[in-house]
This record gives sequence, C-alpha cells and structure tokens, in this order.
Amino acid sequence: MDGVARMLGLVPQAVRDVTRLVLPVECPGCGELDVLVCPACAAVLSAPVRRCEPDVPRLDRMDGRPALPVWTVARYAGPTRGLVVGWKDHGRADLTRLLAATARRAGREIAPVLGAVVGTSEVLVTGIPSSPGARRRRGADLVRLLASAAATGLVDGGLSARAVPVLVRRRGDRDQVGLGARARGRNTAGSLRLRTSSAGHGAPLRGPAPAGRWCLIVDDVVTTGSTLAAADGVLSGSGALVLGALVIAATPPPSFTRGPLLASAPED
Repeated sequence: MDGVARMLGLVPQAVRDVTRLVLPVECPGCGELDVLVCPACAAVLSAPVRRCEPDVPRLDRMDGRPALPVWTVARYAGPTRGLVVGWKDHGRADLTRLLAATARRAGREIAPVLGAVVGTSEVLVTGIPSSPGARRRRGADLVRLLASAAATGLVDGGLSARAVPVLVRRRGDRDQVGLGARARGRNTAGSLRLRTSSAGHGAPLRGPAPAGRWCLIVDDVVTTGSTLAAADGVLSGSGALVLGALVIAATPPPSFTRGPLLASAPED
C-alpha cells in the first residue's frame, strides 16, 4: 500500500512535467523557464505605494482643483511590464492572484490616507472598464478584479468600501494599446459614461449616479493619464467626490525619480 501511495503521489508531478513539455511555462517578467513567476520579478510588486501624479502629464483638472492624486506600486517597465502584458494580452490568467494581492495590499496601505478624508463614509471603488472586445479576448474584465481586491484592501485598512462598476464604455471606442499620447487623449474623450444600474456586482447604488459619494478609481497602468482624467471628469461631473486613483504600475518619465511613498491626503 505504501508503494501504491507513493506512485499515486507522483502522478500530479508527472502531469505537470508533461504539460511543461507541451506548453512550456516561463516567467513573463524575465523569461526564466519552468516557473510561473520568478521570485525576483514578483518582488517588484512588493514596493511601498507612492504618489506618481507629478509624472503623469494629463491629470490636470481644469476647475482649479489640484491634479488627480494617483497612487502606484511599480514602474511600468522591465519585469513589471512583462507581468502586466502577460496577464492582459498573453493569456496568463495564472497571474491574477499575484496582481490582485498587489492591489489588495496597496488598498490597505492607502487606507489611512483616505480615511483622514472620508472618516466613516463609504468609499466606492470602480475599475476602468474594459472594452467589449478586450473582455472577449481576455475572458474577463480584469481591471474589475483589481478593483474588487483594492476594495478588500481598504476594508482591511479599516475603511468602509465596496467595489461597484460605476463606469461603462461607450460603444465604438477602441483599446488604448499602441496609441500615442495625443491619440490616447482623443480616444478617451467621451469614451466613458455612468452605468445606469449596478445591480449584480455588489449592492446596487440608489439612482444612476454616485452623487455625493466618495469614489476611488482603479486601473492596471497609467501612461498619459488620459483615461483616469476621463473617468474623473465623468464621476466629478455627476457630483461624486473623487479621492484619486490607484494603479498597479505607472509609466516612468524619461528621468524617473522616486517620489514620496504616501504623500498627504487629497484635498476635498
């Protein structure tokens, strides 16, 4: 019986070995073979959260308010870029747990900063919605998963928070991949609108707009900031109180300098 047990114990390993021969696995950050993610590449997502909006060119609000606050974990370069691209565009759904854990930890870290602003009020966490084509290609709205994880992190940090898909894409917009700064701005102008009903994903909101509610925007990457600015415009225009945005990674400027880990809380 012991021999049979040992043989049965080898079956899962044998299946993994055969699978790797047919479908080789490699770390999307560095290309190391036979690992889902190598420890060194996973470690880039463990950096403390920092503010990055001074490095993002299209976040200035035109009504006199300060630029939209944006918190990030990593630079969108090197291993981080490989991880995100592998997750979104190369079918690496196995990376969801790592990236969701990063979003949850980031939410937990910024909770005290947001709590100084919102007190005991609830924070609605909304992800930048994927286009229908991207959802079909990826099999899910991946950023919504990050928003849910970030909301859980805020709760871990002592806030009242829940993920609600407040925003939806307008028909006819295209993905941002491969677009330059100006093209991104044109593409995002008018590309988002409020969802008229949020039932089916957390408790439904009362009414079509989150007027008077605190909101945090979540996305995977900020490049020029045009998408976050569009989301901020739609939410603020509806009467929502936008705290800022949380992203996994931010594209660094040509001369990247690391900013403060947790700058002061956003102004009301």
